[in-house]
Amino acid sequence: AEGAARGLAEAPAREAPVYARAIARRAEAAPPRPVPQGPAALREELAACCACPLWEGATQPVPGEGPEDADLMLVGEQPGDREDLAGRPFVGPAGDLLSRLMQEAGIDRSRTYLTNAVKHFKYTLKGRQRLHQSPGGGEVAACRPWLLREVDLVRPRLLVALGATAAGALTGRADGILRRRGTIEEGPGGTPVLLTVHPSYLLRLPDPVAAEMETERLRRDLLAAREHLDRPTSA
Repeated sequence: AEGAARGLAEAPAREAPVYARAIARRAEAAPPRPVPQGPAALREELAACCACPLWEGATQPVPGEGPEDADLMLVGEQPGDREDLAGRPFVGPAGDLLSRLMQEAGIDRSRTYLTNAVKHFKYTLKGRQRLHQSPGGGEVAACRPWLLREVDLVRPRLLVALGATAAGALTGRADGILRRRGTIEEGPGGTPVLLTVHPSYLLRLPDPVAAEMETERLRRDLLAAREHLDRPTSA
């Protein structure tokens, strides 16, 4: 059971070496585009994005959501089916679970910026059902400029990487998320990144006892994020 759980959490990390190489290649190949001056400009540019093929099958891109001056930014993997239809992040079952755990950890969702490493929904069709597929390293790299713009716009004091894909986009490493969870690493512009699992991982665990234990661990990780922000900042 432990091996299966680890596989669920770290499935995107199979492409771990791809992240750093793909990000480096794109940085060398493409000149930087002007940084949007606000969320409205960013959403307008994002609506026209076709940097990778995912835009073709998605209903719409899903930008981040939250106050521009948020101290905390939570970064997930990609929109799910409900997020793709609504155009908002974390509004499906995983988002409901995350909201509950945030509340229990004393984190106000309305004061938190929520976004994803990839802005379009990647899926495979099974009949009429759209089943989630993890994005590849090239797709994460193609979408990374949008994530960096959001970080530049909000300038949070702490980033939380929810899962391996977000960890890869923020730190350049997607491997070993279960070993690294609960630790803080350096992210874009020196912003600290607290690593943990994605709430959808908890929903996929077949063992109720394991799911309860992992849910408590995610709650503790979110509590650690709040406590990090509660510490006085140096002058």
